[in-house]
Amino acid sequence: MRRIVRRGIFYLITVWAAISINFLLPRIMPGSPVTALIAKFRGKLSPEAIAAIKVLFGQPDKSLWAQYLDYWRNIFTGNFGISYAYYPTPVSSIIGDSIVWTLVLITICTILGFFIGTALGMIVGWKRGTWLDSLVPITTFISSIPYFWFAIIIVLIFAITLKWFPLSGGYSIDETIGFNWGFIASAIQYAILPALTIVIASIGGWLLGMRNMMITTLSEDYVRLAEAKGLSKRRIMFTYAARNAVLPSFSSFAMSLGFVVSGSIVTEVVFNYPGIGSVLFRAASAQDYPLMQGIFLAITVTVLVANLLADIAYVFLDPRTRQES
Repeated sequence: MRRIVRRGIFYLITVWAAISINFLLPRIMPGSPVTALIAKFRGKLSPEAIAAIKVLFGQPDKSLWAQYLDYWRNIFTGNFGISYAYYPTPVSSIIGDSIVWTLVLITICTILGFFIGTALGMIVGWKRGTWLDSLVPITTFISSIPYFWFAIIIVLIFAITLKWFPLSGGYSIDETIGFNWGFIASAIQYAILPALTIVIASIGGWLLGMRNMMITTLSEDYVRLAEAKGLSKRRIMFTYAARNAVLPSFSSFAMSLGFVVSGSIVTEVVFNYPGIGSVLFRAASAQDYPLMQGIFLAITVTVLVANLLADIAYVFLDPRTRQES
């Protein structure tokens, strides 16, 4: 319990630092969309109109400290300002609409890639030295291919050449968004190619990591003791070897869950998928600072929450972490 409290305090300090940096970065960067908009009028705007534009886009003539306090107040009220690129839509509405697509697609694919890669790594590590070891260079080579290049290959083969799946998008424009079978079936059909890209590209890393940990664990004394006792190979593999070998992979899995929001950018841009990655790409292209700040905050919170949950789960999975010095 003391370990969880200490980690909780550490994460609170990290949240404060991340939010403060998120506040400062856009304000120290040169130029802004508001300045560019005012420059287009070539001095034809009155001082009152310029002040109104700055207030409208969240850049009032206040001190930095006053803006910092307002920023914290807006975070707790869910008011992240108005998007420049999607004006006049609030940033919170854009993030709320797009993050659902990302969480459903990327999270499910990350979980699938983790379980498939970990299961294969466990088997390959247990049967090391057999033909199964050939899976390691194959999956490693696939994982080394850049995301965007691998996604383009998938599109070329399955969408353009074979025409089995749609080329891009998140659902058919003929369907109405809602919990109806037509929309759900269309969303699944459009999500297959992005999902295939993510799952195949992520298996190699999990497989290699789990295989190496299995080989290391199999040389431990408690595994040899279990073999000397005459326990079944199935029990030794799952209860003694795999249970301990999976702990480092579990921590990495929590990190990957935290980065699903940021890691989806390339995949979503290639497939024009309506997730938060595509929104972040458009926001960066349009210098939409309020929207970028909101997305960065969502990424930060997701990463920290995922790591906190991993720390809590690790305490229950590994009894050694519960021992007090």
